[in-house]
Amino acid sequence: MPVSAKTATKLREAMARLLAGEPLHTDGALTKENLAREAQVSHATVHRADDILAEWNAKVARPVLRTPGEVARDETIAELRRQLRKARAEITQLNGELDALATVTANLYHENLALKKKLGSSRRLTSLHPQE
Repeated sequence: MPVSAKTATKLREAMARLLAGEPLHTDGALTKENLAREAQVSHATVHRADDILAEWNAKVARPVLRTPGEVARDETIAELRRQLRKARAEITQLNGELDALATVTANLYHENLALKKKLGSSRRLTSLHPQE
């Protein structure tokens, strides 16, 4: 199914902006994904526009490689994602330990109440460390 004339015009204008290095809606990388974003149409719509894709492929003969800055940015993002995964795993583990400690504390509290009841209110508890 071909695209409408209006959509074709949007795609051609977007292609012209990208090729001129004057994008409005993208980072300017010469990709079909950016062509769709720049034209503000879906990726599927771009692939239905066969004649426009042929023009694109003729003008952008090979994929553009990432610049050193983009490579460094992507490596930084990957490292930050690894750190985030590690931190989340640690948080999950610590939350589990915290839940376990809360359970133990609650059990000790209830055992303490039960022992106090058993001893009665007339009997006083003695300290393990008598005052000197």
